[in-house]
Amino acid sequence: MPKLSSILVPLLLSSLFFSTNARAAGEDVSTVVTDQNFEEAVESVQSAIANRGFKVDYNGRIGEMLDRTAEDVGATQRVYENAEIFTFCSAVVSRDVMEHDASDIAYCPYVVFVYELDESRKKLGDEVTIGFRHLPEGGARDQVNTLLTEIIESAADGF
Repeated sequence: MPKLSSILVPLLLSSLFFSTNARAAGEDVSTVVTDQNFEEAVESVQSAIANRGFKVDYNGRIGEMLDRTAEDVGATQRVYENAEIFTFCSAVVSRDVMEHDASDIAYCPYVVFVYELDESRKKLGDEVTIGFRHLPEGGARDQVNTLLTEIIESAADGF
C-alpha cells in the first residue's frame, strides 16, 4: 500500500496549480475564464495555437449547430451565446505519445474550446470560458496536458 504522503502531495500540488487559474468543469476538463469578449478569446486561442507552430485543422461552431438543430430535437433552452472548438495536432508531440502507446491515437487531434453562455445561464456577467479535456495522466500523455494548459492560459491572457 502506498504511503499517504505519496498520494496527497501530488494531489495538493496539482490542486494548487489549477485552483489559481482554472475551474474544473469535471474531473477531466480544465477551464479558465477570461475578461476578453468572445471574438477576442477566439482570436487568442487561434494565436496561442499558431504561436506554438501548430495549425488549426478544424474550427467547429458548436453553438451555431445547437441553435440550428434546436427545433429538430425539441430543445426548449438555449445553451450558448457563442461556442466554438478548435482541433489541431503536433507531429512531434503526437509521435512521441503514440510511440509510447499506439492506442493514444484516440486522443488526436487535440481540442480547445471557447464558449460564452446564453444570457439565461450567465452567473457572473459576460464571462467567456476557454478550456480542454485532459488526456489520461501518465507517460508521454502528460506533455499534451501541459501543452494544452499552456495554450488555454496564454489565450486567456490575450496570447
